[in-house]
This record gives sequence, C-alpha cells and structure tokens, in this order.
Amino acid sequence: MCGRFTLTVTLEQLMAYYSIDPGPAIPFHAPRYNIAPSQSVPALIHDGTKLRLGPLKWGLVPAWAKDDKTAWRTINARAETLREKPAFRLPFERKRCIIPADGFYEWKRGADGTKQPMRIVRKDGQLLSMAGLYDTWLNTEGEKISTCTIITTEPNELMASIHDRMPVIVPEEQLSFWLDRRMTDTGQLQSFLRPYPAAEMEAYPVDAKVGNTRIDDPACIQRL
Repeated sequence: MCGRFTLTVTLEQLMAYYSIDPGPAIPFHAPRYNIAPSQSVPALIHDGTKLRLGPLKWGLVPAWAKDDKTAWRTINARAETLREKPAFRLPFERKRCIIPADGFYEWKRGADGTKQPMRIVRKDGQLLSMAGLYDTWLNTEGEKISTCTIITTEPNELMASIHDRMPVIVPEEQLSFWLDRRMTDTGQLQSFLRPYPAAEMEAYPVDAKVGNTRIDDPACIQRL
C-alpha cells in the first residue's frame, strides 16, 4: 500500500517540473514531510485544454456515495482490480490524476517483529509521479468535495523486501498518455500500471516519529 508520502519541493519547483503555466493553483502549498490520508494533497489533472494543479482530499469518495465514512478504505486502489470495483471503475476511465511526491514511506518488519520505517525515493532526486484517480462527491450541505486515491501494484525487487505493494509511478514519457481524458480504453491503460524500475530507486531508514501524523518537519526525512 501507500499510506504516507512526502513532497518537500516548493510550489514554484512543482509547477516548473510539470511545465504548468503560472496561474491559480495551490498558493498555500509548502514543503511537507509526512503527508497522511484524509489530508489535502496537490494533484495534477488535465482539464481537456491544459494541465492544472489543485488540491484533492486523500481518500476517494465516489460521486454516488451516501456518505464519506468509507474514505479511509479507499486511500489506495489495486491496479489489478480497477475495472471491477464500483468506486474506481468510472474514475479509471475518465478521472485520472497524478499525485506528485519526492518520496514515500513504508514500514519494514524485522526478524524480531519490530517495524522500521523506510523512505523510498528516486536515486536521481527527481519527483515520483504517482498514478491516481479522483472523483467529486456532494455532501448533505451541498458542498462539493474532490477526493483521490493512489493506485498500487506489485512490488519491484527493491520494495519486495519491505512491503508487498508499492505505488504505481508514471514515467515522464507516459504522463500525457495517463492524463489524456480522450483515452478511455481501460484495458490499454491497465497494461502499463507496472512496478517502477528498482534500479532507479533507493530506500533508507528514518526515525519512527513518521508514524505520528501530527509530526511534519524535516527531521522526518533524515537518514538514520
């Protein structure tokens, strides 16, 4: 799964990386070191004309849901079953997004049963474009709530020793394909939801404080 990640770049760096024209985006964005479910996260979509960056709440609530109580169960969506699950079927076809990160956390279980938090990053220091889905739900007050989920897949060789799932990371050359709203062939889309190359990633241990969602500071990403 993917239940915690980081995005420590500035808004300007984020927009430059994805070549997004300056304009209304997420003016409140600041570097974040311990992003957790139910929080607002920056996400990238294509509105049919251009790329847009905006906030989505992490934990997908389908448009047809009666309430948002199941959002904690939909922080992740398994790549293998996207076309089968009612909550993900339509978003997979028409509402795909990218959730930028520069690292994600996972807990590695030791032989003694203890769990060591690990931060997984790209070796070249570039951003991880995590594949996501989004939807918009109308609450009882008539307020529109835009939410998202992160798609996961089987682990690569690096992640296999840490966890049995990892987020789908979209290579730069496939970003436009993933975000293209005209692409509705979910069979073709599903075929490229594969593990990111292990040779391009590294993992290192961090302090157990990342387990506390209230802690969000640079110490979270320091290598032990």
